[in-house]
Amino acid sequence: MGDMPGIVITGASGRMGQMLIRTVLASDKARLVGCVERSGNPWVGRDVGEAMGGAALGVVVTDDPLEAFAKAQAVIDFTTPAATVAFAALAAQARAVHVIGTTGLEPEHLAKINAAARHAVIVRAGNMSLGVNLLVTLTKKVAQALDADWDIEVIEAHHNRKVDAPSGTALMLGQAAAEGRGVDLDAVRDAGRDGITGARTRGDIGFSAIRGGDIVGEHDVLFAGEGERIILRHVATDRSIFARGALRAALWGQDKGPGAYDMMHVLGL
Repeated sequence: MGDMPGIVITGASGRMGQMLIRTVLASDKARLVGCVERSGNPWVGRDVGEAMGGAALGVVVTDDPLEAFAKAQAVIDFTTPAATVAFAALAAQARAVHVIGTTGLEPEHLAKINAAARHAVIVRAGNMSLGVNLLVTLTKKVAQALDADWDIEVIEAHHNRKVDAPSGTALMLGQAAAEGRGVDLDAVRDAGRDGITGARTRGDIGFSAIRGGDIVGEHDVLFAGEGERIILRHVATDRSIFARGALRAALWGQDKGPGAYDMMHVLGL
């Protein structure tokens, strides 16, 4: 047991945090050594197993991330942009692999995360699932094959508690389409249509977001031409796929040198 990488989960009380904890506990390749929550969270100071409604696990939830990270070989982090930036610096200080599934990161956040990656392994992805990363690869290939007469629209759907739009996965797909076309996504991105918008601009890559119910995650990439359409689709029905992918990334990073990686590196795509 002691030879297996120790994993810390941040945002332990959240739905994704609890899924990550269960995934690590079920693994025969890693061990849970810490759980982190923000100060004031009712889980702080409690055994995480009991906080989750089960038996004690011997891991007490803490609001001191540096203390937790010092005992770990990897940190898995699906929290908020501000928290993730702070965790990146602390994980680098502890020389722990930092797996980031947080979405909504802005350029200023990414700059700080990339600075931390000079000192430690960081694996960051808008989506940790194998299927989505295959979809990203397919999207780039199809976009390479079709010219700007084919409109591209990324359509995503998530549960009604998701706070950012477009999703990180949608942006990954849009970026893949832009790379396939050889263009800058920021220059051709079309999002948030409402009212009299005028005709669509040739070559734009559009984004549409749906929020409702308990949808785990659905992503379509629509290539619409004259008289025909191509639709690439991925549907997630269980968020455990993201937890399994994140744990795979944490294990993959154990023998890698400092740097910024993504799931394409992890999956060898």
